[in-house]
Amino acid sequence: MDKGTYHPVQIPAQEPAWARPARSRIPLSAALVTLALGFTFCAQSGILSHADRSSAPPVNAQAAILDICAKLDAPVTPAADFAERRAVSDRSVDGTPSFWIKNATLWTGDGLVHGGDILLANGLIKHVGTALKAQDMQSFGLNEAHITSFNALGGFITPAIVDAHSHAGVGSLPSLEGAEDTNSMLGIVQPWLRSLDGLNTHDAMFELSVAGGVGTALILPGSADAIGGQAFTIKLRPTAEKSPASMLVEPPFTYNGSGIIPSHPPKWRHLKQACGENPSRIFSGTRMDSIYAMRSIYTEARKLKENQDAFCASARAGDWAALADGVFPEDLRYEMLVDVLRGRVKVQTHCYEAVDLDNIARLSNEFKFPIAAFHHAHETYLVPDVLKKVYGGPPASAIFAAFARYKREAYRHSEYAPRILHDEGLPVIMKSDHPDPINMRDLLFEAQQAHYHGLPADVALASVMSTPAKLGATPAQVFIDGVAQLKKPVITYKSLAQQVAPKTPDFTEEAAAAVKYEGLPPLQPKRVTSVVRFINVRSISWPAPRRLSNDPVGEVIVRAGKVVCEGDCMSFRAEQDEDEVVVDLKDGEIAPGLTTFGNYGLSEILFESTTSDAPLGGVAGPFPSLLGQNPVLRAADGVSFGLRNDLLAYRNGVTSAVSIPVSSDTIEGIGSHISLGAAHKLESNAVPKPLAVLRMSIARGMPLSVSTQIGLLRKVLKGDVTGELGKAAQKVIKGEIPLVIGADSADIIATIIEIKAEVDPEAKIRIVISGAAEAHLLAAELAAAKIGVIVSPRPIPSTWDLRRHVLRPPLAEGSAVSTLLAHNVTTAVAKVDMWTWRARQTRFNLGWILAESNGALNHRDTIALGSTAMEKLLGLDINEQDRDMVAYAGGDIFSFESKPVAVIVPLGARVDLF
Repeated sequence: MDKGTYHPVQIPAQEPAWARPARSRIPLSAALVTLALGFTFCAQSGILSHADRSSAPPVNAQAAILDICAKLDAPVTPAADFAERRAVSDRSVDGTPSFWIKNATLWTGDGLVHGGDILLANGLIKHVGTALKAQDMQSFGLNEAHITSFNALGGFITPAIVDAHSHAGVGSLPSLEGAEDTNSMLGIVQPWLRSLDGLNTHDAMFELSVAGGVGTALILPGSADAIGGQAFTIKLRPTAEKSPASMLVEPPFTYNGSGIIPSHPPKWRHLKQACGENPSRIFSGTRMDSIYAMRSIYTEARKLKENQDAFCASARAGDWAALADGVFPEDLRYEMLVDVLRGRVKVQTHCYEAVDLDNIARLSNEFKFPIAAFHHAHETYLVPDVLKKVYGGPPASAIFAAFARYKREAYRHSEYAPRILHDEGLPVIMKSDHPDPINMRDLLFEAQQAHYHGLPADVALASVMSTPAKLGATPAQVFIDGVAQLKKPVITYKSLAQQVAPKTPDFTEEAAAAVKYEGLPPLQPKRVTSVVRFINVRSISWPAPRRLSNDPVGEVIVRAGKVVCEGDCMSFRAEQDEDEVVVDLKDGEIAPGLTTFGNYGLSEILFESTTSDAPLGGVAGPFPSLLGQNPVLRAADGVSFGLRNDLLAYRNGVTSAVSIPVSSDTIEGIGSHISLGAAHKLESNAVPKPLAVLRMSIARGMPLSVSTQIGLLRKVLKGDVTGELGKAAQKVIKGEIPLVIGADSADIIATIIEIKAEVDPEAKIRIVISGAAEAHLLAAELAAAKIGVIVSPRPIPSTWDLRRHVLRPPLAEGSAVSTLLAHNVTTAVAKVDMWTWRARQTRFNLGWILAESNGALNHRDTIALGSTAMEKLLGLDINEQDRDMVAYAGGDIFSFESKPVAVIVPLGARVDLF
C-alpha cells in the first residue's frame, strides 16, 4: 500500500446498506425498543409523516422520547434485591436434578472451608457452608428423594474457571478455513463487528475446555484491528437450542421472533481494542496511524453522544418545537463507542509495552472512559504508574505465565510479572488467548505457574477463579448452570497432602532483578570450577540406580564438574588451594539434565528476522544454485548461544537440545545436538554432535500433497536422491543417524510404517515420529516396526491430523505415553514447534504425565521420558560419567516446591550456579 496516500481511518461514509432503513433517518418506533443499550435495528415506517414534522411531536411520541431519554444513561447494575428474588437461573435446564455435594474443601475467595457442603438447584447455588442436613432441604423447597448426592472426599470445590481472553468458536478447532472468523481485514477500526456473529458451536475445544474446569469464556475478536469489534461472554456447556445465542451469559439483548428486546437494566457489553505491532503490521501503518484512527472514530462517537444528550435535554425541558422531526440521533457505526463513552462497556485492550500502554492511558483520559483490562500486557509490571493514570482507575493486567519473546513487544516479559503487579496493588488475570499457543484446557496451568513464581495462592486462584493446588489437578466433575458436564468422569483421587497448595520457592531477588533490568536481567550462570558441596540432598536420580537404600543421600561433593563423593562425605576436605562452595538443597534432588527437540538456538525474537536464522532457502524462495544439488542445511551452521529462551530452559533443568532448522518444507534439514548452557559455539562441548538427525515433516495442509511427501520419503529411504540430501540419506540408511519425521495423523504414521517395512527388511533404519498425536492408535504396529516416538504433552485437535488425540482424564483413562509404553514403544516427550519458550516447562509437563499415569509410571521412568529415552531416540551417545545433572532445592524435579539451583557439567569441568 502507498504510504503517501494511506489513510488509516476506514469508517464507512454511511451505514452499510444492509443496516439502513428505507428512509435516511431512523424512525422513533425503532429507537423505542433499542436505545437503552445502543443497538440499532430497522423498522418499516416512522411514527410521523413528513407533513407532521413541522410541528411538535404528538403526546404519545413525547412520552416515547422521554422514555428513551430516561434510559439513556441507565447504569449497568442489578436491582438491589436481585439475589433474593431470583429463585431460578435464567439458564436453568428443565429436568436437571438438584445436587448435594458433601465433604468438600471449599474455596470461597475469603479462605477455605473444610468438610463443606454445596447445594445446587434450579441452576443456582442455594447453599454454601457446613452442617447441611437432609431436613434442611424443605426450606429450599426441595425433596430429598429428588436430590443427587456427590461425595467430594475432601477434594477442592471452586468456582469454575473463567477465561477472560479466548477466541474459541471464532477460531474453532480443528482449524479449518471455513470456520475462521477471528479477524476482519476490512478496516483498522470496526466497532460494529460482533464475535457472536462468527461463533461456531461445533468447536471441539468446548468439551475439552470444560474437562479442564473452564465454565465461562469471554470470546473476543482478534487483534488485527485497532478496534476489532464487540466481544461476548459465553458458557461452554452444550444447550438444547444448539445456537450461539443460547450460550450467552447476561446478553445485552434477546430475541423471540417478534423483534429484538434490549436488556433493562442494561447488561455489560465488551469491546476489543488493540495497539502496537498487530494493527501497524496488518494495515501497513505505524503506531501513530493506529492511535489517530482510534481518536478519529471516538471523536465521531463523542459528537453523536453530544447530539443525543442535546436532544434529550430539549425533551426534558419541554422544548418540543426543537424536536419537530422526532428523530433521535443514532448511527450504527458509532453506537458501540457511544456506549463506551456512557460507561456501559468493558473495554478490553490488547497492549504490550510502555509506549502503547501510555497511548491508551491518554486515549482513555481524552475521551473519558475506563479500560477494563490490558491484555497480554507484557510491560505493565514495569510501568504501574502509567496504569494508575488510566481514566477511572487502573485496569487489570490479563497476562501469560511464560509465553514470551515471540515478537519485539513481548521481549521484556517476566514470569514474575503477576507477583510484581499484585505487590503494586494492581489486579491480575491469567488467561489463555485460546487456541494457540495456550489453550483453554490448560488455563489452570497458567495460574499454577504464576503461583510458583510468587503470586499468593488465593490471588492465583482468583486470577482464574479456580485452584492450582498440586500439579496435575483434574476436575472430578464440572457443573455449569447446575448441570453436570462430565458424563462418566475418570477420577484419580489424591492424598490429603496433595490437596494443599505448594510451598513455592522464594523468588524475591529474581523479581527485583526483573524490574531493575527492565525485563532483561542477566541469565548467565555463575561458573564454579573448584569444589561444590551439596548438603541436605534427599536423592540422586541417576539413570541407573546406584543406591539400594531410600534414605536421604545427605551430601554430594563435586570437584571440577565430577561427582567425587555422595552420602557420608564428612571426611572429604578440599585441597588447600581450592575454594569450596556450599549449596543447601533443603531436602531436594539431583536429577539428570533434560534434553528437548525443536528450533533451539536459532531465534532470539521469533518474528524479528534480524534476530533469527531465516527459514531454509530464505524469504526469496528456492535455494541459491551455489549450494549445489539437493542441498540440506544444518542447524549447527545457524545456531547462536546465550539466547534468553534457551538460557531460561537451562535454568529450569533442560541442559541440551537437538536443534532442527527453521523450515516449512518436507525436508527440513540436519538437526544438531547443542548445549543450552554454552557461552559460545567454540566452547568445548557446545555442539557435541553437529550431524545428529535428519528431519522431515509430513502433514496435510503443506504446499505438497501428502502423497507427494510420502513419495519423497520413499526416495530418501531407498537412497534414490543425490547431492547433500543423498549423503544424509545414506547415513540414515546405514543406521548412522536417525530420521525424525514430524507426523500426527495415524493414517500418515501407518504409511510410514509400511514404507519402512518395504525398504528396510534388515531393520537398520532408525525412524522416530515426533508430534505423534494419534500414534496411540498404532502402538502395537509401532512397536513391531521398532519405531520410537516423541509425543507432545497434552495435545489438542489443533488441525485435522490431530483430531483423534487421547482425551486424557477426566474424559478418558490414561494418556498417549502410558499406552505407548505399555506396548514397549520407546517414548520421549517434547513439544516440537517454533515456541522455544515452552522448554522451561518440560519438568512440569513430565510431572503432569506422572500424575495422570495412575501408577503406571514411577519417578525414574518419568525422568527418562525427557532424558535417556530422548537420547536413545535421537542417537545421542552420552556416557553416564559425562551426563549433566541438575540440582533442585526444596523438592524433586517435578515439584512446584523445588527450584533449580545448579547444573553439574562434567564435560565442562564446572558447576553452573543460579
